[in-house]
Amino acid sequence: MRRSARHAAAFALLVAGGCGAGVSQSAAPPVAAQAGVLPAAARWVPAAGSSYQIQYDGNLDTAIAADSYDLDAFDTPAAAIARLHAQGRHAVCYVDVGTWERWRPDAKDFPKSVLGKPDGGWPGERWLDIRQTSILEPIMAKRYDMCESKGFDAIDPDNIDGYTNETGFPLTAAEQLVYGAWVAQAAHRRGLSVAQKNDNGQVAQIAKLFDFGVVEQCFVQHWCGQFAGYTSRGALVVDVEYGLKPQRFRAETCPSDARYAETAILKRLALTAWIVTCASP
Repeated sequence: MRRSARHAAAFALLVAGGCGAGVSQSAAPPVAAQAGVLPAAARWVPAAGSSYQIQYDGNLDTAIAADSYDLDAFDTPAAAIARLHAQGRHAVCYVDVGTWERWRPDAKDFPKSVLGKPDGGWPGERWLDIRQTSILEPIMAKRYDMCESKGFDAIDPDNIDGYTNETGFPLTAAEQLVYGAWVAQAAHRRGLSVAQKNDNGQVAQIAKLFDFGVVEQCFVQHWCGQFAGYTSRGALVVDVEYGLKPQRFRAETCPSDARYAETAILKRLALTAWIVTCASP
């Protein structure tokens, strides 16, 4: 209980204007103290109702009619992002901030002490101990730097809800909030917008820190309405659904998500170029 109270207080400070305060195990100053954060008006934020594509596998297909492309940080070359920009599109950088992936070039930078239980269903992934910020923040900062240097416009940080999973660590909701706040402000420090990726249990607390939403299965799980605060301020929420037949997706998901001005797309778990949208014939 004492630890939760301490982290809740730290989160309040982060919302007020600084990340890392009272949390990091290192002596490094918080992000907000190291450099000024660009005002929100200086960042690109995808608009509510705009179109969205996610592709992490296969050759990039830019023939998909989408305003924004969500692409892997490591696998996407800067030339591909420049090509999208030349077409008047934007690129969102997928970064896993909550689990370790054994195939990444920086996998060796994660000490065993931060590696928890496997993320069930995803071979080669293990949950991270997000409390060890002095270890994780520098690693994630390098990933963010890579996104910035390649020309991405935004960050899509995955697995920011470890506290709701069997991670092997006694993570609390308050500790997740503190880490989530760092995840958001580290993107803003680089002039990039940032998506809230799932974590509907804390949307009321963290929506003020993130710019738009990328959520999965909210239609099937009946919580899309919890992200309506983003669309009400004109920001995109994209609902990525899996496993539905296209007919049901168009007949049920599309009108349901439209009630909240959210963008619905149907994808396969492999996340190739294949996509079904509400505008698909």
